[in-house]
Amino acid sequence: MSKYRLIYDGEVIEQVFDSEEAAEEYAAYLDGCSSVGAEILYMSNPGDYDYDENEDYTRDYDIEEIKD
Repeated sequence: MSKYRLIYDGEVIEQVFDSEEAAEEYAAYLDGCSSVGAEILYMSNPGDYDYDENEDYTRDYDIEEIKD
């Protein structure tokens, strides 16, 4: 059975996934965390942090099959 790893924004995520779909879902989760985090920082101190709800906070990612 193949295993997969996620390289998100240039960093290898240590978690191993059983399917490509699971790795893609985790990448989508991380994108959501980036967006929510940016909004929270802005609400905490708008003078120091910019936030635009129309900005795309997604990051590049690659999914690699792990060879046994």
